[in-house]
Order: sequence, then C-alpha cells, then structure tokens
Amino acid sequence: MRVATDIGGTFTDLVYVDEHGDIGVAKSPTTPPNFEQGVMDVIEVSGIEKEAIHTFIHGSTVIINALTERKGIKTGLITTKGFRDVLEIARGNRPDLFNVRYHKPEPFVPRYLRLEVEERLNYQGEIIRPLDREQVKSIVSYFQQEEVKAVAIAYLHAYVNPVHEQLTVALIKELWPEVHVTASHEVTKEWREYERTNTTVLNSYVKPTAASYINKLQGKLKENGVDSYNYIMQSNGGTTTFAQAKETPINMVESGPVAGVYGAAVLGELIGETNLIAFDIGGTTAKCSLIDKGGVKVSTDYYIERSERSAGYPIKVPVVDIVEIGNGGGSIAWIDDAGSLRVGPESAGALPGPVAYGLGGTKPTTTDANLVAGRLAARNFGYNVDLEKVKQAIHETVASHFDMSVEEAALGMIRIADSNMLNALKLVSVRKGYDPRDFTLVAFGGGGPMHAPILAKELGVKKVVVPTASSVFSAWGMLMTDLRRDYIQTYIKRLGQLDITEINQAWAALEQEAWQQYEADGLNREAVIYTRFADMRYVGQEHTVKVQVPNGEWQAETFAEIVERFHQLHEKTYTFRLEQTETEIVSLHVTAFGKVQKPTLKKLEKTDILVSEAIIESRPVYFEGKGWVTTDVYDRHKLSPGASFEGPAIVEERSSSTVMHPGQSLTVDEYGNLIILTGVN
Repeated sequence: MRVATDIGGTFTDLVYVDEHGDIGVAKSPTTPPNFEQGVMDVIEVSGIEKEAIHTFIHGSTVIINALTERKGIKTGLITTKGFRDVLEIARGNRPDLFNVRYHKPEPFVPRYLRLEVEERLNYQGEIIRPLDREQVKSIVSYFQQEEVKAVAIAYLHAYVNPVHEQLTVALIKELWPEVHVTASHEVTKEWREYERTNTTVLNSYVKPTAASYINKLQGKLKENGVDSYNYIMQSNGGTTTFAQAKETPINMVESGPVAGVYGAAVLGELIGETNLIAFDIGGTTAKCSLIDKGGVKVSTDYYIERSERSAGYPIKVPVVDIVEIGNGGGSIAWIDDAGSLRVGPESAGALPGPVAYGLGGTKPTTTDANLVAGRLAARNFGYNVDLEKVKQAIHETVASHFDMSVEEAALGMIRIADSNMLNALKLVSVRKGYDPRDFTLVAFGGGGPMHAPILAKELGVKKVVVPTASSVFSAWGMLMTDLRRDYIQTYIKRLGQLDITEINQAWAALEQEAWQQYEADGLNREAVIYTRFADMRYVGQEHTVKVQVPNGEWQAETFAEIVERFHQLHEKTYTFRLEQTETEIVSLHVTAFGKVQKPTLKKLEKTDILVSEAIIESRPVYFEGKGWVTTDVYDRHKLSPGASFEGPAIVEERSSSTVMHPGQSLTVDEYGNLIILTGVN
C-alpha cells in the first residue's frame, strides 16, 4: 500500500492506494505543535492496516511555520571578511517606494552573531587568500559562549569553488560535533551573495526543528508498526528521503501546496488537458499555479513574507511557481479603520475554527458565510452546528455595520473572498501574458470546488475540473510524484564564445553528481531521468528566463536552436525580442528524476443509479443577483460516469461541496472527475 499524508493549517489529509489500484481518503484535525500526532490520527481514522504500508510520503507546513512564526534556532553566521552586513544591506529595490519610514526586514541573524573570517576566492574560484583556521576556532568558541545552536557558512564565490567552506565545516564538526552546520554550497550553487547567504541562514535556522520533527514522525511510525520506505515532499514538486530532508530542510518550505500542482499536471495528462490552472483553497490559504503545455513552472526566485509593504526574504532553491494568499475557509471577516469589509488573512485555523464548529470561535469566517448562504450543509460538519449562533456572529460583525440582512452580509463576505482569490488567479495567468480562455481550472482543497465555478467564469475560463478526492488532492498528488533533485550551477558564458567540449563536461558533471546521490539511495541507473534547462538573458540584462535545452552531447548547430528557443520565450514573457543582441547563459540547471512505481488509476464502472436518484435534497441557496433559489443537492458518490445536469446545483461529498451557478452544466467523466462548463463562450 502507498500512503500520502499532507499537514494543512486546519486538517491533516491522507490518501492511500492499494495493490488493486483502489483509492481511499481520510481527514483529521491538525494537531499543533505535535504535528506527527495528527499524522497518526489520520492513519487511524482511515482504518488502513499499518503493517501494509509499503511507501509513506509526507508533506508538511512545519518549515514555513517555523520561519513565519520565528520558531527556529539561535543561529550564527560565518562569512568572508568585509561581508558581515550582506543580510542587513539586502537589496536596494523596495516594494513601498514612497514610504519614507520604510524599514527593511530584520535579518534572521543579529549583527553580533555575524562574524567574519580571513579568506578570499576570486570569481573564477581561484584562491587569493587562504582560510585562516585560527579565526574559525575563535569564532566557534564565541558561538559556544553565546549558546548558538546552528551555524551558517557563506563565503564569497563558494558557488564556484567550495573548498574553504568544506574546510570550515570539517573544522567545526571536529571542534563542536553536536552543532547543526550548513554551508552555502550544500543548498545552492547559484550566485547572488545576499540571496545565497539568506538561504543558507534560513536552512540552518530550521535545521534542528526539521530534524526533531522528522525523527519524531519516524519514531511514531515505527512505534505503530509502520515499516515503510519514507519520503518527504519538496518545494520543487518531487520527493526526497527523510535523511536528505533533514540536511536541507529549506527545500521543504512549500512542501504541501506544490503536491497539488504536480497532481493537477498528472491529472491533466490523464484526461488530455495540458494547459491548466491549479487552484487550491484550504482552511487557511488559497493557492494557484499555472501549468503550460503540461510543464510545472519551477523558479529559484522565491520569497517568504513578501507583500506590497515588505521586501520579504529570498530563498534561492527551486520552488514551484505558486501564488499564495491568506484566504481560505477559516479566513475571518473584519471591518478596517476606513469602515470597509475585509476577509483574511487572519484565520480561525483548526482551533477554535469557524463559529459553525462550536469549539469556541466567535469571529465569522468564509465557511460560516457559505453555511448561511446555503452552499454548505450543517450535517456534513462533524460538529453540532448552531446556525443561529453563526448568524448572530455575522450580524454583529458585518450586517449591523452595513445595515443589511445576514444573508446579504454572508454573500458580501463570499464576494470579498472571491475577489481576493480572483486577483491571485490573475497573477499567474493574465499578468504573465497567458489568455485564461486557453486554460482549464483544476479546483481542489476543501473550498476549491465551492468557489471555482464562479471565479472561472469571471476570469474567462471555459471549463473547471473537480478531481476525485478533491478535498485531499494535494496528498493524492504526492502519490503520483517521483524522487526529484535539482542541480543548479552558475556558469556565465556568452553563446558566441562557448566551448562545446567545456559545456558538455559541465553538463556531465552535474548529471554525474545526481547519479551518485541516487545510487546511494539504491536506485538503478535506468530509473534516473535528466531534464536540462539554461537560465539565459541578453547581454546587459539583469534577469534571466529559464529555457529547456536538449539533453546529450551538444553540437555546433545546437546553439542556434537554443538561441531561438530563448528569443521565443523572452518575447512571450516580456513581449519583445532582440535578435541582433548577443545572448548569454547565466546558470546550468539539471533536474534529475528518480522514477518510482506509481499507482495506475482505474476507470469507474457505470452503475444503474439514475441522476435523479443521486439527489439528496432540494434547499434554498443564496445567489448573487438571484436571491434565494431552490437548488438540487447531489451525492457525488452516487453519480455514475456519464451523468450530467444543469445548474444551479450543488454536489456534496464528505469534506467538500461543488457549487454550480445558473447557466453552468456538469458531466461526470470516466474517472469520476466533475467536468463543469462555466458558461463562457
């Protein structure tokens, strides 16, 4: 049996597939701060035999939570003399341009714990000044006095030649074996001193937290009789071993959300849809990502805590290109100082949760609004829902302020949340030069199917797909992933001056490094597949675009093909091309997939159940511009492949509801996915 678990802000999800290809799902409340207990709880709820688990895959928010909540470990930084304040200087560009009181984000390492050492390499990696080992010893002694728990090492030009970093790591481990150490070349071999240093610091900052969590989880699994191959979801859309995850936990920063994006790409390939927008609404956040021609976009230009008021913190590791906003089912409605209605980013979380849960929550949330508007049924909550209490909370916070009915206030909350989500969808599509009419929206998460049909219509998307197991789809996506590692090396060369032998050797070195790591994991060479990319730009530019380039030995004619691909991609991204301007490569990027056995999805058998027999009830639902409309509610599990009907309608399942608006139609495909035509021509 292959099992995947995904820890979210509100629920921990589980999906399993057995040897016959049968899929099962389960949900259980997330249990902060002991998240591993939530994993065991959901395994228990699922009813599966623990001894039957052969492969266990896990996605977690532990790393992003440790960073955003500042719950990492006291960290010290060792850097090249003269570069102590790289974290403080950061970048000159700032988001809030006209704010004269603007403050840069505080570095994770204060200045008294940022120390310099005599050593120097030039940009080609040649040693100009040897490492002063005595200074390193002195720094170690100082860090011990200051009770530092983790050390980050980031030397100038270590991405070309890591020799001094390697010597420093060896010396620290000799003098102080129990401390957690990260050297920059271990997490990234790309240039950009500030970004590289910050990434190294953040990896050290969360390393003990990650190690503790993974060890606890592994211990719990063994304690409960689970003897499985264990993997963790990474931000690049692939998995890695528990052991590797403990060394470079920063690669888990978006561990859970990206699995759903990858799952959407796999689903799209299965149903013949290659242009997709993956749209995930959970209890705390809404996330979306664009998949162009089946390809999931991965970038190393990732930031945490970046907003219109803050520059955030860069993390220079491969992360699936994803936009995330603080709007989910638990997002709280509130009135700002100007008297306007807002929804999110604060969330009620799992505890106390929405008012409807009856666990002590008093602030109205998006879930409460959907309940009052008739889009959710109280019987599906798993709690004793006091509807009058929910209405009272909406009345006190919203309805009384605007002198409107509770139903209108609930719809207003839903529309504000929808507006926030629509802006996020535009960021990954229209703002990037894509026409939404060319894409299909894949909606998942507990709230995705509820909001997606109307958002797709407003965006101009013609079709929405609500997959089987939509509320736990991110966990489903983990079942479909391969092992993945990314190897990126800064390699600045103009195309016209490129030596074919030299660049072929550079590609071979990256692929050999990948193979050695997979060989250590026990994989066969035939199971490892490589994909190459080059980060390219016009000479004189600052930023690059990522171009997929051919595998194998390059020839002279290969260069012309690569340049043409770059021109096309640059024009698509920035609307222009400069064919007379010389191009250059900035970085080489090899993605190495370790292929693992994945489940084969079964087509559903048609049943004799009529569509009318799947109707649970007809109840009033509040729609914008229509008011209360009597709406048929269907049981998803009774809908057979080929079933179809018109909106308005609601399709209910255990932990999600799909809301179809008037003028929309739905068909169930052969795999049990709900295919909704939004009414866009």
